Amino acid sequence: MIIEAHDVGVTIGRHQIIHGESVRCVPGEMTALIGPSGSGKTTLLHTLGLLLPPTSGRITADGAVVSGSSSRTRRTFWRDHAAFVLQDYGIIDDEPVAFNVAMRKTRSGADRTLRASLEHVGLSGREGELASHLSGGEKQRLALARAVYRDASLLLVDEPTASLDADNRQLVVSLFADFARRGATVIVSTHDDEMIAACDHQHQMNAPAAVAVTR
Repeated sequence: MIIEAHDVGVTIGRHQIIHGESVRCVPGEMTALIGPSGSGKTTLLHTLGLLLPPTSGRITADGAVVSGSSSRTRRTFWRDHAAFVLQDYGIIDDEPVAFNVAMRKTRSGADRTLRASLEHVGLSGREGELASHLSGGEKQRLALARAVYRDASLLLVDEPTASLDADNRQLVVSLFADFARRGATVIVSTHDDEMIAACDHQHQMNAPAAVAVTR
């Protein structure tokens, strides 16, 4: 799936968070959204994922305008195409690993795709373990296993290595790169040099966030 921002701006209250952002993200490649803290990387990521509507400009998916879509269309987009790995991992701690991948109850050992997804991210055999028992790096990989399980064509990732040690950082970076090689469009908001170096493209944010809007 080709995701594009066309001269996108987002204003919240009286503050312009981002403005004039244009970026093209294509299948099989990773695109890094880069810039200092407060530059609007996460805001642009959420806008590309239809979590936040743009105030100006538009978002297209495979050439069709998707910004301003109905809530039903957005839900279909999230269900059929997009997966998110956000800073809080999106993990339900009091549910087992298997539930967090499939987002439903599964019979132990019955779902081959689930087992393969966990094996892919190095969590094989931990289907029945509560997610609360996992480390931060393991939760990051669990969130990626969910995207692998769903065969998502678009993966949106927010600061995936921010709280990881060197070994987990390297593993997570390689897993995201592999997901892109499998044909997905991967968009990463990051300030981590190792993550940026692994990406095929870098999009520098235009300006600092929170510019006051003149009335």
